[in-house]
Amino acid sequence: MAKLAVAMSGGVDSSVAAYLLQEQGHGLLGLTLRLHPWSDPTDEKDAAAVAARLGFDHRVLDEGEAFCRCVMDPFAAAYEMGRTPNPCIACNRHVKFGILLERARALGCDGVATGHYIRKSYDAAAGRWLLHTALHPEKDQSYVLYCLTQAQLAGSEFPLGGLSKEEIRAIALEQGLVSARRKDSQDICFIPDGDHAAFIRRHTGRNYPAGDFIDPEGRVLGRHEGIVRYTVGQRRGLGVSSANGRLYVTRVDPADNTVTLGENQALFSRTLEADGINFIPFDRLDAPLRVQAKVRYRQPAQPAVVEQIGPDRIRVTFDSPQRAVTAGQAVVLYDGDLVLGGGTIDRTVEE
Repeated sequence: MAKLAVAMSGGVDSSVAAYLLQEQGHGLLGLTLRLHPWSDPTDEKDAAAVAARLGFDHRVLDEGEAFCRCVMDPFAAAYEMGRTPNPCIACNRHVKFGILLERARALGCDGVATGHYIRKSYDAAAGRWLLHTALHPEKDQSYVLYCLTQAQLAGSEFPLGGLSKEEIRAIALEQGLVSARRKDSQDICFIPDGDHAAFIRRHTGRNYPAGDFIDPEGRVLGRHEGIVRYTVGQRRGLGVSSANGRLYVTRVDPADNTVTLGENQALFSRTLEADGINFIPFDRLDAPLRVQAKVRYRQPAQPAVVEQIGPDRIRVTFDSPQRAVTAGQAVVLYDGDLVLGGGTIDRTVEE
């Protein structure tokens, strides 16, 4: 059996992942990443307690500099460009399955294991690792893992993909793991108060000037408080009233420091283009392909056609218009439970 480094957050998922891998006969090393100053010290304490109870070594790795470079800096820069990034995708791509995998191998491990709800398999005929959605859709995390490369998949294990949250908590209670009753984390880990605009101001040391809210024809509707506070589809916190009903953010334009507001119908679009693409079962698309696709984490996948229009660019056309397709978010492609890959949304395309 392989020796695996288990990425241990102190939560119940990674704790049970460690227990299950140990039951399968793997040798384990627990690794907890210290990523930013807002980390809860309880996380490291609980991870160490679980490792001690199960009888394997545990270490804390300080990767704050790498996390800042790979996740927090791009997060702030994306908002400055009028985009809405998903930092969990960047963290998985560069930190958890990049830097952590390198550190694990340097410490004598064959690969890493995590508590993500996802499944993988190997297609011997094609010689490729495949990624599948979790058995229980309500916990599926494929949206933030579409970016994994063949090398990263080869060195990763996901023991929780076939289990429900209830089953995992039951295992943790049965084994007396300290994390059994810990609540799931919901917020972006480095913004515990949920105020992303305040984080960006602190992180960059910059103040973002007020500017105009405008309507689609360019008429001024009011003043905004800095573009990093807004994202496409946002309704709350605008402070602008309209005789035509509710207004939503439809565009954030850093070039002229404006935020465009419109009616709900203006948020719908059928076609998008994405770059930064990654495919899993194949290297590229040679012809248009029918898929299911989603443009946000909890959205049910929708029928669409994808075609590759450049070395690092795809166009996705949905059968039905989708609401609030947002630059900076991911579009993730599926064939049933098979994760085909995806990319970062660059823009919507007018028909």
